[in-house]
Amino acid sequence: MKKETKEALAVISACVMLLFGITLSAIGFAIDPTGEVHDSVLWILGQSLIYAGGIFGIAYYTKGMVDKRVGEWKDEVKRRESEEQENEGV
Repeated sequence: MKKETKEALAVISACVMLLFGITLSAIGFAIDPTGEVHDSVLWILGQSLIYAGGIFGIAYYTKGMVDKRVGEWKDEVKRRESEEQENEGV
């Protein structure tokens, strides 16, 4: 499976879990006894929020850090190559 496919699948699953948790909470609020949400519904909502937060937070944080480090390494390689070219030209 390609990396882009995995990331897309993770984001889609996180969105589905958020939608599921919010929908279940709304349904739990609307059914008898009206206005009261059972603890299990709130637990499911909490789990869906934790899952989605984990997907969005961890995945994008690590992706950003990896991209930052790769950019720094590329800049360092370019700097060293330019220094070597300057030293050879002298």
